[in-house]
Amino acid sequence: MSPPPPPLGRARRKGGRSDHAFDPALGDTELISVRGQFTQGRWTRARSLLVATGADWDRRGHRLLALAAVPSAAGWAREWLLAEPDSSDAATLLACADVTRALRPKAGAGERVRAREACLAAAALDAADPTPWLALMLLDRAHGTQEETAGHFEEIRARHPEHHQAHHLMTARLAEAGSGGDPLHEVYDFASWAAEQAPADSPLAVLPVIAHAERYRVLVEAGHASDDPAASGHWTGRRARQVMKAAFDWWLEWEREDHPRHRADLNFLAHAKICEGRPAEAAALFHRIGSHATAAPWSYSGRDPYPAFLAARTFALGTP
Repeated sequence: MSPPPPPLGRARRKGGRSDHAFDPALGDTELISVRGQFTQGRWTRARSLLVATGADWDRRGHRLLALAAVPSAAGWAREWLLAEPDSSDAATLLACADVTRALRPKAGAGERVRAREACLAAAALDAADPTPWLALMLLDRAHGTQEETAGHFEEIRARHPEHHQAHHLMTARLAEAGSGGDPLHEVYDFASWAAEQAPADSPLAVLPVIAHAERYRVLVEAGHASDDPAASGHWTGRRARQVMKAAFDWWLEWEREDHPRHRADLNFLAHAKICEGRPAEAAALFHRIGSHATAAPWSYSGRDPYPAFLAARTFALGTP
C-alpha cells in the first residue's frame, strides 16, 4: 500500500511566506542570458532573441512575460519603442510589462487602463501574434469577468489553437465557477475537450490534471475541501485516478522537454502524484523538474509554496 502524501497543507511558517523567488524563465538559458543584459537596459539582445523566436507562439509568450517581470522592463521597453516606433516586439514587451505592473497588489485603476491600451496597441501592430491577447487575458483573469477572459482566449485560439498558457489560464478561470465538489463541473469538460482536440504530442494532454488541481484550489479556498491532500478525498476518487493515469502515461510516451513551459506541467504532475500517494512516480518527475519549481500548484493547499515543494520532493526522493 502506498504511503500517504506529506501534510502539504500544514506547518505554515509563523513569520509569513518565504521570500523564495520563483523564476519564470523555467531554465530557458538563452532567455536567462538576455534577461541579465536587459535588466541593465541593453535591450538589443532582447530584440535579437525575439526575432529568433519568431512565430513559436508558446515560446514567444513565455519569453516576453519573463522579460516583462524585470522591474525596469516598462522603462526599457519604452526606450526601445522610442528608437523603433513600429516594432511589434517592443510594443508587445511594453504591453506585457504594463500588465505585470497593473497586477501588483497596490496597482490602481489607471495602471490597468494603461495596460489595456498598451495591449490593444501591440495587437494592432501584429495581427497574427496571440501574445498581446495573452497579456490582456492575464489582466482580465484578475480584474475582469469570465466572459472577458473567454473572449481573449478565443482571440488567442484563433491565432494559435494549442496555446499552452492560455489554456492554463482559462482552466483556472472556469474552475472558479460554482461551489462544492461537483464531479461533472464544466472545467473537466473543457479540459477533456482541449486535450482531445490537440495533436497526440501536445502537452495539453496534461490539462485534465490542471483542471483537477485548480478545482482543489477553489474548494480549499471555499472551505469545501481539507487542505491536507490525504484527508480531502479529492485525489483518490475515480476521476482523479483517470486523469492522472492518462496524463502520466502521456508524459512517459512523449515527455516534451522541447516545450518552453514543460516544467510547469511537470510541477502539476508531481503535485498530483504526491497528493495521490504515489511517491515513486513523483520521484521521476522531480528529477526532471530539478530546481525549477513553480508556485502553482504548490500553493493550492493554502500554504507557502516553496516549503510545500521541498517537503514533497523530500518525500518522493528521500533526501533534501
